[in-house]
Amino acid sequence: MGGPDAMPIKHFPRVGQILICDFSPSFKEPEMVKRRPVLVVADAFKGRGRVLTVVGLSTTAPHTVMPFHMRLPRASLPALPAFQQSEATWVKGDMIYTVGFHRLDAIRLGTRGPHGKREYFKQRLSKECMREVYACILHGLNQAEIAKLLSDA
Repeated sequence: MGGPDAMPIKHFPRVGQILICDFSPSFKEPEMVKRRPVLVVADAFKGRGRVLTVVGLSTTAPHTVMPFHMRLPRASLPALPAFQQSEATWVKGDMIYTVGFHRLDAIRLGTRGPHGKREYFKQRLSKECMREVYACILHGLNQAEIAKLLSDA
């Protein structure tokens, strides 16, 4: 799987981190297919094993922006060609997956740290931004009334 900009994960990443997920084996349209960025939306918890819940990201704007779509702030993404920084990156709140670690890669920045080790993108979205992401996910689950309750709180 791999690729020049990635490294398979071995440890649970944190909520708000962006990874690369390989959806190509076994997934078929209209599901997500190919390698694409994803956002971690749930922490690890006991007994769950080496799986992680993520929501898909896309640099292709939706034909019609819906409440389950959200444009991410450009500063929250790695400055890499894979993220086509001239384009917006969108959260696809209706595309939630729980996937195994074997599908997930860390994003390699293409630089080396002071000790010569590869550096990886570890920046996380802010709590405020993640609140908006969770609202998108609730809309994607057809739970708009819960999203409204949470936004009013």
